[in-house]
Amino acid sequence: MDRGVSIIEATIAPAADGWRLDRALADAVPTLSRERLKVLINAGQVSQGDALVRDPARKSRGGERFSVAVPAPAPAHNEAQDIPLVVAFEDEHLIVVDKPAGLVVHPAAGNLDGTLVNALLHHCGGSLSGIGGVARPGIVHRIDKDTSGLMVAAKTDRAHEGLAKQFAAHSIDRRYYAIVAGRPMPAAGSVDAPLARSPQNRKKVAIVAANYSGAKRAVTHYRTLHNLREAAMVECRLETGRTHQVRVHMASLGHSLLGDPVYGRTKQAHKGVLDTLNFRRQALHATRLGFVHPISTATMAFDSPMPADMQELFRRLDV
Repeated sequence: MDRGVSIIEATIAPAADGWRLDRALADAVPTLSRERLKVLINAGQVSQGDALVRDPARKSRGGERFSVAVPAPAPAHNEAQDIPLVVAFEDEHLIVVDKPAGLVVHPAAGNLDGTLVNALLHHCGGSLSGIGGVARPGIVHRIDKDTSGLMVAAKTDRAHEGLAKQFAAHSIDRRYYAIVAGRPMPAAGSVDAPLARSPQNRKKVAIVAANYSGAKRAVTHYRTLHNLREAAMVECRLETGRTHQVRVHMASLGHSLLGDPVYGRTKQAHKGVLDTLNFRRQALHATRLGFVHPISTATMAFDSPMPADMQELFRRLDV
């Protein structure tokens, strides 16, 4: 056994027969939350005999035995940094922030600090949930570095678990403003197309067959709010929340987001405007976030107007 790692032996109860493995293990090991166990399973820390188990959704059977390797708490490498935050709401359980474009959500290769996590550690005094591990304290969901808008972070594990359940149930109200190339026809509709890492480029997400390895159902509902010059401002409501979902789905319709360096192809009609404004990001803003407070059960909803750069892009393209 590695030093600093404790092994917990768990036996699935007969009553948990047929449950998801993460749920059944949480029942068998009450000291670990279901979300924490899901992270451990995905990290290859759960085994059955000599075989690693990596699917938290696999069905369990009563009487099965598993070994759960729990790493000792690692010193957090994230430093609290005094980075300004726009706070839409905060209490002792959670915080809703309006993230500016350009701010990375959590540390990773190439962005070891100067992230939203570093800002939250400073603002919250280190009071953030630990379910995401030391690299992602408090982080329940993400938005891309160059997407602006509303995000919720958890201060306690209980709040984290409650929010995570709502995200998993697709009951969170998430709406984005996007400025796209062309005018969608019909003006409103839905895209129901599974997404996964692109088999050609692992840095990109692509629409794939439903039976493709790693495919996850993704549904986006869009409606045109305003027609622009060879462009449109649309609202995208997420039924699911997959990586790059809006960007890939709108591009699949032939209406990629203006400024998108990965999935977009800049039309000549827009190039001059984008260059003049030095607009170098996807024109995407998380404008609404609604959820049930995981502790008080109050229904909450927050709105954020388009930031100045998208407002200026809108004005330049308005007809």
